Amino acid sequence: MKVELKEVNKNNWYECTRLSVSEEQKKIFPVSVVYWMAMARYKTHLYELAVYNNNIIVGFCVYSLKSPDDGNPWIVSIMIDKKYQKRGFGREAVKEIINLIKSSCNCKKIMIGHRPENTLAGKLYESLGFNDSGQIVDGEVIRCLKFD
Repeated sequence: MKVELKEVNKNNWYECTRLSVSEEQKKIFPVSVVYWMAMARYKTHLYELAVYNNNIIVGFCVYSLKSPDDGNPWIVSIMIDKKYQKRGFGREAVKEIINLIKSSCNCKKIMIGHRPENTLAGKLYESLGFNDSGQIVDGEVIRCLKFD
C-alpha cells in the first residue's frame, strides 16, 4: 500500500472538506478539516496536505517546519477519513510526513501531540519512534521523534 501527499489546492480543497472521522472519534478529534484549512491560510508556518491512495483522497494533515512556540517541526494534525481507517493509511501517511519534514529542514527531531484518550494514536506514534516527552500541552500528550 502506498500513500502520496499532495498540496491542497483549488482542485482538491472541496473534497478535503468532506473528510470526517466517526461520531465516536469526534470526541477525541473534535476539530474539522475546514478549521485546519483556515488555520493554514492565516498562520504562515502551517502547511496542509491531502493524503491520497490511488488518486483517492483518504486523509488530511497539517505540519509545520518551525513552530513559533518552540522552533521545532511539528506534525500538527493528521486524520484519515472514517471510510479508510484501519487499512494502514495513517501509518504510511505519518511515515511520508516524517520523510517530507526531514528532507525540507535540517532538524534533529519532530514533535507530535495527541489527546491522552486517543490511545490508538499514541500506540501508532510510539511504534514509529515517537517517545513520550513527559509534557502535556493544551491537553495533549507531546511526543518526540529524535534522529541524527
